[in-house]
Amino acid sequence: MEAEIHALEHNKTWSLTHLPPSKAVIGCKWVYRIKYNADGSVERYKARLVAKGYSKLDGFDFIEVFAPVTKLITVRTVLSISAAKGWATHQLDVSNAFLHGKTI
Repeated sequence: MEAEIHALEHNKTWSLTHLPPSKAVIGCKWVYRIKYNADGSVERYKARLVAKGYSKLDGFDFIEVFAPVTKLITVRTVLSISAAKGWATHQLDVSNAFLHGKTI
């Protein structure tokens, strides 16, 4: 949780401001996950602070939404090309990713 808060603060993902009278506060919650090694042992614990976006109203609380999601067909296509060309593939886990974020 400390690493997540530090990344949010470092990337300046929010700024304190006054809430307009016609707007409602959108809450947030912590989401926890355990990452395992191939042998089943615990690799690490992950925590993410997420907004309760389901409480927002389109056109009232927001105009657009950006959620980077990779489609399974894209992953399969890239892996197929890699296998056909004999390329080595590696898997990695990104700890924090921010749209338009600055590199550290």
